[in-house]
Amino acid sequence: MKIIVVGAAGDIGRAACAELGARHDIIKVGRKSGDVQVDLANRASVDAMYDTVGVVDAVISTAGDVHFGPLSDFTEETFMVGLRNKVMGQVNLVLAGIERIAEGGSFTLTSGVLDRDPIRMGTGAAAANGALAGFVTGAAIELPPGQRINVVSPGLSDVSVPRYGAWFPGHDPVPSKRVGRAYAKSVEGAITGQVIIVE
Repeated sequence: MKIIVVGAAGDIGRAACAELGARHDIIKVGRKSGDVQVDLANRASVDAMYDTVGVVDAVISTAGDVHFGPLSDFTEETFMVGLRNKVMGQVNLVLAGIERIAEGGSFTLTSGVLDRDPIRMGTGAAAANGALAGFVTGAAIELPPGQRINVVSPGLSDVSVPRYGAWFPGHDPVPSKRVGRAYAKSVEGAITGQVIIVE
C-alpha cells in the first residue's frame, strides 16, 4: 500500500512508520520536514499535498497542535488552537482526501488519552480528542462504500516520557511498538468508526 503519514517525525508518527514501513510504501509528511510538507490548518495546503502525492491507499495523521495551560488562563483564541489545528486539521485531511484515496482506502486520525483520563492544564487537548472521536463515529457511516475511518487514542508514549512525563503523574507509559500496532490494526484491518485505545 501507498500510505501518507502526516506528523511522521513525531513520537507517534515514528511508531506508525516503524510498524508499517516494512510492508508498505510510506510517504512522510510534516510541517517542515519529510517527503512533502503541509500545514494542516490550511485547507489549500492540504489540497496541494494530495495533488503532489497522487492517489494513496491510506492516510494517517499523527499531527495537531493544542494549547496546554490552566483553564483559568484560557482564552477563546488559545482554546481554538486545538480546534483549528488538531481537530480541523485532521478533518481537512479527510474532507480533501475522500476523492483522492483508492477504493477501499482508509483514514486513521490520532486523538489521545486526555478526554478519558484528564490531567491539569489539558482541557484544550481533552476537548480536541473528544471532538475527533465524534467526527470519526459520524463520518464512518457517510464515507463512500469501502472507505474506512478510525482514530487511534494512545496514552503517554514511552519515548515521550522525558519531555512530558512530569505532566502525567501516575500514568503508565505505553510502549511505542504497541502504539505502532494500533495504526496497523486500523490500516490493515477491517474496522471502521472506532476509537482504538492504546493504554
